[in-house]
Amino acid sequence: MTYPDRERRVALIDLLDRVLAGGVVISGDIRLSIADVDLVQISLRALISSISALTPAELDTVGGEVSLHD
Repeated sequence: MTYPDRERRVALIDLLDRVLAGGVVISGDIRLSIADVDLVQISLRALISSISALTPAELDTVGGEVSLHD
């Protein structure tokens, strides 16, 4: 049994075009602890999109405190 989707190749530029057209949100948390004591905690949040794909309301609230326009 073959899976046609597995054999389908996508060019990097096509993938980048789709990501920028729709946008991608990447988030993650890293926590370093020893003996149930948290030593380091890092929270990562990223929004990858073209400016034209975002609405004005999204531009104001990207990152919670960061505004991309005046």
